[in-house]
Amino acid sequence: MKIRVLTVGTRMPEWVESGWEEYNKRMPPELRVQSVEIPLGSRGKSQSPKKAIEAEGVAILKAVGEKDYVVALDVIGKGMSTKKLATSLMAWQMEGRNVSFLIGGPDGLSSDCIKRADMRWSLSDLTMPHPLVRIILMEQLYRAWTITTNHPYHRQ
Repeated sequence: MKIRVLTVGTRMPEWVESGWEEYNKRMPPELRVQSVEIPLGSRGKSQSPKKAIEAEGVAILKAVGEKDYVVALDVIGKGMSTKKLATSLMAWQMEGRNVSFLIGGPDGLSSDCIKRADMRWSLSDLTMPHPLVRIILMEQLYRAWTITTNHPYHRQ
């Protein structure tokens, strides 16, 4: 099983890279998470954000494996507890299916990305900057893994 996080946006600040790496290095070798950065679509005064979102969506979907289980991080998705994420992580491992998490750009994910998703997950009702979402997702994946292995990191 491979886990990939497909994110719109490149050249993240050092604190984002550092946070991502900190949690990823804690993951066991068989669950290391691959980050795939998708360039932002062109945005300008004379261009609608819709075209940028569509271009980003095309690039994201090209990077998604045909048989991947796809989780779209979406503000109007369904909330999920860390324990539920741990249960899902175990199920994905048992299935041996690759998982792709999709994080859109500043204007969100394209409708085609949402349609392709097997699950729409909202991390929070709060609005968060997309670089921070990467770190929160990695911490939650690490925490979910610790639950599945009875590691003391997660406390009830």
